[in-house]
Amino acid sequence: MFLFVGVPIGGIGGTIGRGFRGEFSRYHLKPGIYSYTTVEANEFIVTIKDAADVTLFQSTLSTYKRSNKILSSWKQRLDASKCKYTGLYPRAWTEYDLSDYGIKLICRQVSPVIPHNYKDSSLPCAVFIWNIENISNEERKVTIAFTFKNGMSDLTSKSTPCSTQSFSYLDSSGVTLRNYIEKMPCTYALAAKLKDNMNVSKCLYFNPTSDGAEPWNQLYDDGNFSDLTKTETDEVYDEVGCGIAVQVKVAPGAVEEPEMCLVWDMPIVSFPEGVTKYNKFYTKYFGVEKAALKIVNHALRNYKDWELAIYKWQEPVLNDAELPDWYKAALFNETYFISDGGTVWFTLGEEESERLPVTDPRQKYGRFGYLEGHEYRMYNTYDVHFYASFALAMNWPNLQKSMQYDFKDYVFLEDHHRQRMWYDGKFAQRKIKNSVPHDSGDSNGDPFVLINVYPVHDVSEWKDLNSKFVLQVLRDYKLTMKFEDGSFGKQYLEDMYKACHVVMQKSMTFDTDHDGLIENSGFPDQTYDAWIMTGSSAYCGGLWLAALYAMVVIARELNKNEDENMYAGILEKAKTAFEDKLWNGKFYNFDCSKLASSVMADQLCGHWYLRCSGFEYEVFPKSNVESALNTIFENNVMRYKNGTSGAVNGYIFEKEIDTTALQSEEVWTGVTYSLASCMIYENLNSKAWKTIGGMVNLLTNRIGLAFETPEALGFKHYRSVGYMRPLSIWAVQLAWESQRKNSALKPTFPIEDMVEKPA
Repeated sequence: MFLFVGVPIGGIGGTIGRGFRGEFSRYHLKPGIYSYTTVEANEFIVTIKDAADVTLFQSTLSTYKRSNKILSSWKQRLDASKCKYTGLYPRAWTEYDLSDYGIKLICRQVSPVIPHNYKDSSLPCAVFIWNIENISNEERKVTIAFTFKNGMSDLTSKSTPCSTQSFSYLDSSGVTLRNYIEKMPCTYALAAKLKDNMNVSKCLYFNPTSDGAEPWNQLYDDGNFSDLTKTETDEVYDEVGCGIAVQVKVAPGAVEEPEMCLVWDMPIVSFPEGVTKYNKFYTKYFGVEKAALKIVNHALRNYKDWELAIYKWQEPVLNDAELPDWYKAALFNETYFISDGGTVWFTLGEEESERLPVTDPRQKYGRFGYLEGHEYRMYNTYDVHFYASFALAMNWPNLQKSMQYDFKDYVFLEDHHRQRMWYDGKFAQRKIKNSVPHDSGDSNGDPFVLINVYPVHDVSEWKDLNSKFVLQVLRDYKLTMKFEDGSFGKQYLEDMYKACHVVMQKSMTFDTDHDGLIENSGFPDQTYDAWIMTGSSAYCGGLWLAALYAMVVIARELNKNEDENMYAGILEKAKTAFEDKLWNGKFYNFDCSKLASSVMADQLCGHWYLRCSGFEYEVFPKSNVESALNTIFENNVMRYKNGTSGAVNGYIFEKEIDTTALQSEEVWTGVTYSLASCMIYENLNSKAWKTIGGMVNLLTNRIGLAFETPEALGFKHYRSVGYMRPLSIWAVQLAWESQRKNSALKPTFPIEDMVEKPA
C-alpha cells in the first residue's frame, strides 16, 4: 500500500494526524480548521544500550525527510526498508527491525473510537504500546523517549504563555504542557504507566528551535533525561518543548511493553466569528478544569478494554472469508473521517439545555458536527451526509439522531438576510422557512447559529434536500429497531413528522405540471451542483418517489390515515409519470432534456435508500432496477478505464463519457460505494466488487490517498481530498449483512459487548 498519511489519533471531536513515516501532522485542534505542518519536535526516539551501558544505537523513530533547520542533532538512522506500517482504523502498528542491535520493536497506536460507546469515543487522547523484543543473547537496555512542543506548528505565536510541569498521578508519571491554540487554553500531557522494572525520566524544557543537542545527548549518554528545565512553573512566551523517557532492561529472548499516552485537553472552544463558547463532549465526564491527568489515568487503565471492543467490532468482517481483503481494510479505514473530518462534538449550553425537553437526544448525546471536507468548511452538509450517514447510523446512531434533531429544528428557522449567489449573481434569502438547509454553518464563522452558508445556489430551491431528510428519518427508524443501545422508536417519528410533512409540502411546489412528480429547474439544483438537470430527472425524481413512499410508511406507523392516503395517492400518480417520462427500456433517462441519453451512475439513489431501510420493490419495478444496474455497470464502470477506477457519474449510452459538466465526467467515490451497495441488494455481488475494487486499488495502491479519500476522481486528476461522502461504504456493509442474514435491520456486531459502562 502506498500512503501519504496514516491513521489519525484521538477520539471524536478533534484529532492529530500521524504520517506512516512517523510524523505528527494535520492537526485539527482549532475547530473545523486544519494545520498541515509536520512538527519536528513531536517525535519518538529509541536508544539501545548493551549490558555494559555502551550505546549501540540511537535514532528518531521516523523516516520522513526532516528540514535540519531545527533539531539538527536529532539523527534519523533507521533503515526505512526495515520498517513496516499497518493501519486499520482506529489502530496502527509500526514495526522497526533493529536486529543489527538485537532488538525488534513494534509500536501499537490505539485511539478510543468505539461504536456505541459515547464516553470513551469522545476522548482527546491516544495510547502507544511499545513491544520491545530482545532477540540477542545479551541483556539490552532500551529507552523510548517521547517529545512534544507547544502549539501545532514549528513556529507558534509568542503572544501567549506556556508552561510545563512534572506530575505523578496514580499509576502514571509524565509532563504537562499548558499552552494556547488560537487563544483557547490547551494542555498537552505526555505520560507513561509506572512499572517496577521501568524508569521514567522527564525533560521539562528544551528549545525546539535549537539544534536539540542537550536532550539528545542526555539520552545517548544515560538513556534518560536529566530533568532538563528552565523552571517548573514559570510561564514562557516562546517555543517550549518537553518530553518523557522510559528505560527498561530486556533480558535475552524477553519482551517488555512500555505504555505511553498523549492527551490534548482543550475543553472550551469557539469559532472565529462566533460569540458562543462550547464545552467539548468529554467534559460531561471529566469536567472543564484540569482534566488532562484524569484522562491519562482513564486511558492507561482502559485501553485494553478499548482494544477488545474494537476487535469485537471488526472481527466479524475480518474473519468473513467471502469478503475481499481489500474491502475489509477499506471499510474501517474510510471510517477515519468520523473523527478526522474537522469533527466537533459539544455538550449543550445551559440555556439551550433548559429550553429543550428532557427527552431530546441532544440532552444526553450533545451536538455533533463534521465538515463536508477538509477543503469544504461547511458543517453537516446535508445532501452529502445523506450518503455518509450510514457510518453514524450503524455505529454511533445517537450522533445521527442528534444531528437529525438539529435539522428538524432548522427546518422551521427563517433568516431574512440576503446574500448574492455565485452561480447567477442574484440575491437570495439565507434560509427559507419550512425547508431543509444545506448545512449547519461555516467553521470559520458561527456554525450551529448561522446556518445555510453555502453561497453558490439558492438551496431552498434544491430538489433533493427535503426528500433526503424524510428518507433518513425512515432509514434511522428501521435500522435502529434491533440496536440494544436504543431503538429510535415511534417517538422519533412523532418528533420528526411535522418537519417531514412541511418539507414535503414545500417540495410539492416543484411539481410544475401537476403529475405528482417534481421537476428540476434548469440549474444545478441538487448535490451535483455543477451538473444541470431539466424537467423531471432520474435522480431527484427517484428520491421524490422514495420520499413519498417513506411518508406513506411513517404516516401509517403513526396512524395518520388521512395523510397516508394523501401521500399514497400522490405516489401512484408520480410513479406513472416517472415511468412514462424517464424509463427507456434499459435505464432511467438522466432528465427530460437533450442530455437524456446520459446514463447516470446515481439514478437509483431513491431505490437504494429504500432497500437500506428494509424495503424491496414497492416503488421501483425489479425488472427496471436490474436492467438499470446492468446498464450502469456496462457503461459507467466497464467502459470507463476498463472498470479499474469506479463508476463515472455520467456516460452517454454505449458511446463516451458525458463531458457536459465537470461533475458528469468525474467518479464520485461515495456514489460508487452507494452504487455497489445497491448492486449487492440485487445480488449482483461480483459486479459490486468489481465496481469498487478498482477504485479502492487506485486510491490506496496507485495514488496514495488512504485516510484522505477525495470526493472526486477525474480522468487524470482528483478533487477535494478528505471528504465526507465516502463514509457511504458502510451502506455496502449493510447490504452485505442484509444479504447474508436476510435482514437489513440487524446490528453490525454484538452491541451488548460494546456499550459504555456506567460512569
